[in-house]
Amino acid sequence: MKKLSKTEAKEKITDFFKNIENKSSKDVKRIKKIAMSQNIPLKELRKKFCKKCYSPIQGKTRINNKIKNITCKECGNVNRWKIKN
Repeated sequence: MKKLSKTEAKEKITDFFKNIENKSSKDVKRIKKIAMSQNIPLKELRKKFCKKCYSPIQGKTRINNKIKNITCKECGNVNRWKIKN
């Protein structure tokens, strides 16, 4: 694999997250590794995949006391995110 510049890495990451629904967990791990190696923060893009199994996030969504709980359909892990005002 050739070395990517920071701008090329950012482009690759944004292109990847445009249609994440049909991606595998291995693809997500690879993109996350590219972001970490180039020191690029994913920010809001982190919420598009499960923290535990890295599959695209799908499943039950519940909102309680300014916290959004999403149960992963693949592994059953509960992903929790604060809701900003």
